[in-house]
Amino acid sequence: MTDAPQTIQEPDHREAPSGVGRLHRLGRWCARRPWWVIAAWLLVLLTALGADRAWGGTYDDDFALPGTSVQTGADLLDAHGSDQVRGTASQIVLHAGTGSLDAHRDAVGTAVTELKELPEVVSVADPLSTPGAVSADGTTGIVTVRFTENPARFETSYLHGVDDAVHGLRADGVDVEYGGPLGQLARPKAEDRLSEVIGLATAVVVLLAGFGSLAAAGLPLLTAVVGLLAGMALLGLLAATFTFGNAAPTLATMMGLGVGIDYALFLITRHRRLLRDVDDPAEAAGRAMATSGRAVIVAAATVALALGGLYASGVTFIGTLGVAAGLTVLVAAAAALTLAPALLGVTGRRIDRWRVRPPADEPNGTADTWHAWAATVGRRPWLFLAVGTLVLAVLAIPAAAMRLGHVDSGANPTDYTDRRAYDLIADGFGPGTNGQFTIVAHLDTDTDPAALSAPLHDALAATPGVAHVTTPVTSKDGALLIATVTPDTGPQEEATSDLMHRLENDTLPDALSDSGARGYVTGVTAAQLAFRDVVVDRLPVIVTVVVAASFLLLLTVFRSLLVALKAALLNLLSIAAAYGVVVAVFQWGWGGGLFGVEEPVPVESYVPMMMFAIVFGLSMDYEVFLLSRIREAWLHTKDNHLSVATGLAGTARVITCAALIMTSVFLAFLLSSNVVIKMLALGLGVSVVIDATVVRLILVPSTMYLLGRANWWLPRWLDRLLPHLDPEGPTPTVTLPPRMDVDAVVPAQAASRDSR
Repeated sequence: MTDAPQTIQEPDHREAPSGVGRLHRLGRWCARRPWWVIAAWLLVLLTALGADRAWGGTYDDDFALPGTSVQTGADLLDAHGSDQVRGTASQIVLHAGTGSLDAHRDAVGTAVTELKELPEVVSVADPLSTPGAVSADGTTGIVTVRFTENPARFETSYLHGVDDAVHGLRADGVDVEYGGPLGQLARPKAEDRLSEVIGLATAVVVLLAGFGSLAAAGLPLLTAVVGLLAGMALLGLLAATFTFGNAAPTLATMMGLGVGIDYALFLITRHRRLLRDVDDPAEAAGRAMATSGRAVIVAAATVALALGGLYASGVTFIGTLGVAAGLTVLVAAAAALTLAPALLGVTGRRIDRWRVRPPADEPNGTADTWHAWAATVGRRPWLFLAVGTLVLAVLAIPAAAMRLGHVDSGANPTDYTDRRAYDLIADGFGPGTNGQFTIVAHLDTDTDPAALSAPLHDALAATPGVAHVTTPVTSKDGALLIATVTPDTGPQEEATSDLMHRLENDTLPDALSDSGARGYVTGVTAAQLAFRDVVVDRLPVIVTVVVAASFLLLLTVFRSLLVALKAALLNLLSIAAAYGVVVAVFQWGWGGGLFGVEEPVPVESYVPMMMFAIVFGLSMDYEVFLLSRIREAWLHTKDNHLSVATGLAGTARVITCAALIMTSVFLAFLLSSNVVIKMLALGLGVSVVIDATVVRLILVPSTMYLLGRANWWLPRWLDRLLPHLDPEGPTPTVTLPPRMDVDAVVPAQAASRDSR
């Protein structure tokens, strides 16, 4: 017996063995011609940044739902409505600090006249001559401005004209705030620079602690930043042609920065390990690409598949958010697979220069902490499986009470003009005024509008949950009856959603049943609620598509039914736990103040769908890297228990570093003023922590110990059908613990059970 570690190693010479794969050759080529690769990336980056600056587009939330009742009502208004109902409405809220608004009649009239002269304005309603536009105490008024299109999409310079038009009112002592889409335009532009700096700073600290040298720590950061900048520039160019939501650039930044560092980190870690056995750094880079590089491709493909699966929702808004995040993931993977080997070629064997501490390498024996942990789990796998499952189940409990909705201006910081407008409207007119519905009755050619107006008004007014109804008015061509319904409750409350469904399903069909007319509920609030309903209906489709695609990919890569199935089930558990944390913080308000959310809010309707795709993809990242090393050891030893311990120990440090970096990147975006971004940041950060601890350290090893050799079972007929995608490359290098120490890793009885 010997205490030397077993090493399964390629011949040590400069040229790779015959039959090496394309990734091996690519990595070696990039490392031997580094300046060509670096120059190519700089050219791509500068060209993309310049093109984005010249022709890049803007971002806007577009909740259009073609074919829905809400969209049909909006289309009817555009086709038949008068200037008072066409286009996109926005509010300018006036509040007299002392006295009544009527005392400022001249200033109000001047402002209304000047607003009408602005480009893109269809109509302006004077509050002093519009019924219901001034509060009961006379201090607050609403100027309803209708634009040819959504003003949130205008250039911010458009606000100069609006400011000039209301300047006289402000000079006269009237507070003026912009609500609705105009208020969105006036919001401070989201700056994620501080979050990015915090994420990068944390990454520097973690990488220095993990690698021990400035040179090794700097390579993953440089690779990730270059990939992120290129990806964001490409996204900006796409935004000039396609509509991406306001959250798209922030979401893309979070994903691109997080996975960019991770992918480069995995490659560089393997490269440093190989340098101990390979004289030629370029050859080491090639072998790193042939092993960890393949895992990077599988991981990136899994994330991209999950994000691309969002298009299965049939909702363009959600699909484009997935494209935005997926784009930066793919660019990050491309940078890791080309730029990282080139940088490794430049550094050569000097990768550990400028040390801050002695470099740490992967463990070779069984005396390290991670082998000890593997032995502990191996002694009581059922206990650890039960504990890990219980932890996730407890965290997931709040998810059962999840209430989806739209986080509106009422959740914004009070220094936003749309939040102040929201509060003034709620105080002066009631909370439902911020979430009014527009009722559209499409009349039959034989229907008398005058005869139907009063019954329709009475039916709407008698509907439970309605605070106020305007008298229905007829469109200029007589094709429509149009009324405005004000709910008793605010737009974020479930009662408002119930009222919308009551109007659609009961009130309008009953009131119009004998007239031949067809009724629709539309407007901004109705569109948001309809969007939520569509998302809820399509979520099972997304779950099925993403899980099935990821299962098939893992099945193909790892040639194991149980490994792929286990990965899918564990990821579903971790996602449920992340959902639970988001519900507890934002919907229940547990600690929400710590994250800048002063009052409970519903979970934004598309957040669960986005979280599912992203979390499922990222969870597969760590699964792929861990299982790749376990399978690599299995192929050489056919000892399941030893392979699990070796894979866990071999990836422990790098996955821990990667998880710390990813978590810090995500949680740094809790500083965003956008509540939806906060939700995504917390949910994604928590999911990474869960995956890197409970799943990777407890559930994966315990289940693999219990399953034994069945982990690697695949029916022969299925093996013949599946294509072969080898994530480890043709000739990997594996260092295993001494055979005499197997019993230190796994109890003797477990090893005996596995051999059977």
